[in-house]
Amino acid sequence: MPAKAAKEGKPAKAPKAAKATAPKADKADKAPADAGVEVAAEAAPAKPVELIGGVAKQPTAEDLLKEELGTIKVRKAKGSKNVTSGIVNVLASFNNTIVSITDQKGQVIAWSSAGKCNFRGSRKSTAYAAQVIAQDAARNAMSHGLKDVVIRVSGPGLGRDSAVRALQAIGLEILSIIDVTPVPHNGCKPRKRRRV
Repeated sequence: MPAKAAKEGKPAKAPKAAKATAPKADKADKAPADAGVEVAAEAAPAKPVELIGGVAKQPTAEDLLKEELGTIKVRKAKGSKNVTSGIVNVLASFNNTIVSITDQKGQVIAWSSAGKCNFRGSRKSTAYAAQVIAQDAARNAMSHGLKDVVIRVSGPGLGRDSAVRALQAIGLEILSIIDVTPVPHNGCKPRKRRRV
């Protein structure tokens, strides 16, 4: 008899463990949506709950709309909006001109290039193209609130001066103009002379 009781005791423990785990599985099977709500509740930070007469206050439609508007405003401000001062980088090469306008941190607000303004081939490197490019980029940046800029000019192209003049003509206040063209201290050997 004691051996039977021992044998019966062992299987009796296993079903108890199965019963203990089975209800958890049943709960997960019955309400997977509830489990998702619990996970979401754990992930979201707990807000302080106002009590009115010992009962938690329910949020009104106005409160919910304020929360939604707050999140939308953050999304709009995530880009570089409402920037009053910035940096204009003008890259004027022999073949193209690129103007990019950034905020003080260096995040691009607006940019333009000759190809974007429908100039093709040899017309991309002209002074007129640089003027059109600078005006296009400045209009986009001014829609974000840009007013005063520091201009950094790089490269030997024809669009250097005309890009600066176009920025001044469109109404941006120019604080300074800096030439940041890289000049080698006799670094690399130049390429061989072109035969024409």
